[in-house]
Amino acid sequence: MVKVKLRIEILFLISAIVLAVFFFFPVFLSLISAFKTNGEILRDALSLPSSLYLDSFKYLLTETDFPRAMLNSLILTVVSIVCMIAIIPMAAYAIERTGKKWTNYVYVYFLAGMMIPFQVYMIPLFKEMKTLGLYGSLTAPILIYISGSVGMGVLLYTSFIKGIPAEIEEAAAIDGCSRVRTFWQIVFPLLGPCTASMVVLQGLGIWNDFLMPSLVLHSDQRTLIVEIFNFVGELASQWDLVFAGTTMSIVPVLIAFIALQKYFVKGIAAGATKG
Repeated sequence: MVKVKLRIEILFLISAIVLAVFFFFPVFLSLISAFKTNGEILRDALSLPSSLYLDSFKYLLTETDFPRAMLNSLILTVVSIVCMIAIIPMAAYAIERTGKKWTNYVYVYFLAGMMIPFQVYMIPLFKEMKTLGLYGSLTAPILIYISGSVGMGVLLYTSFIKGIPAEIEEAAAIDGCSRVRTFWQIVFPLLGPCTASMVVLQGLGIWNDFLMPSLVLHSDQRTLIVEIFNFVGELASQWDLVFAGTTMSIVPVLIAFIALQKYFVKGIAAGATKG
């Protein structure tokens, strides 16, 4: 029995190592290519750089709209996440704590939105943005990101709120706290792991999104990923700039994930076991 268990653990370990290699390989390829010239990349994409070539990074930051594109991505990500965290937890709290029949219908309505792929309604949505006069402004993707995250956000937060004893809120009410103050000062701090999960999952999706910004933003408002894609041409591509831009785009995401990793794992685990 012990030998069988040991073999299973070894098999899991080997599987994890193989998957890690597969996932890390694109990142490794991007890192080594970021410090090579375009000619070196075309000659042998898998070789290590012969020298530390930094001209691609310098060209990106001084001769292209890459800094502005990075700022646009940062604005979209930060503003969208802040609005999500300000709105969605309150909606989930109201659904979970109200306990009325109509709130169950609202909950199902939010979850139903997760079942419709974005590609199905992106054309009508694009036309609606033009009708409302939001086409070409950063407001359009921000509103779309917020509305698109409601389903998953409500699912995460309601699952987590179920594990918070209602007696804590009753004690706060006896002490004279209003419902709003009780939520923000007592309940919301307890939702830290869930909030971290929301920030990581939604932040990654917004930061790396290509389709939405390319649909509703003008060419002078490109985001990071759209700007990187602009270096890939039909007849010729500037692969040194592509990989340098990709490497620079990974750094903020990596820093954010490392900072929130502990809370992110807690939030996912709690959301899977509660409810």
